[in-house]
Amino acid sequence: MCGRYYVDDETVREIERRTGVSVSQLWKELRGERRDIYPSQSAVVLRAEKDHLGAEKMRWGFPGLQGRGLLINARAESALQKKTYRDSVLNRRCVIPAKGFYEWNGAKEKFAFESSEAPVLFLAGCFNRFESDKDKPAVRLHGTGGVHDEERFVILTTEAGGRAAQVHERMPLLLRTDEIRAWLLDGEETERLLHRGPEIELECKTDYEQLSLF
Repeated sequence: MCGRYYVDDETVREIERRTGVSVSQLWKELRGERRDIYPSQSAVVLRAEKDHLGAEKMRWGFPGLQGRGLLINARAESALQKKTYRDSVLNRRCVIPAKGFYEWNGAKEKFAFESSEAPVLFLAGCFNRFESDKDKPAVRLHGTGGVHDEERFVILTTEAGGRAAQVHERMPLLLRTDEIRAWLLDGEETERLLHRGPEIELECKTDYEQLSLF
């Protein structure tokens, strides 16, 4: 799975260089000096805007069943068979840029994974619109006026490969830079990319001595 990822200023510059999409202002509005992105927080994601790429602020996590908890990941291999995700994957795909992501092993030790070739990773995702949690207390108090929708995303995961497989059985579905437009704009490529195995070489970083085991 992917329960946390991180972004820094260098990552933001690299996103703009590789995609041509301006994200600096959105990043400043959201993060300040904070770099780790947790579920339920807002983040910068890439999305389709008609026939070109754009960027938007979205919150991480679909509301869980009966409004309990958050759904933060979806299995890429079965997303099209799941009612919760099918329409989003077909019509509302997104890309979540990150410098790296964290995974925890069975001993609850944290490992960070980054690309061994580039200073940015592109995680495949999808999004949908939901009633804003922030509006609910006001709705209960004053009635139905003032309700707003907000866009939320989930990160698609696939079977882990390489070093990541030695820490956890799942990892984010990673896209190469030249696959971003296909994922966002070309519906005919969706299913192929969903079922593609890990292709990006990752390096593992940790504060633990166990790194020598890799």
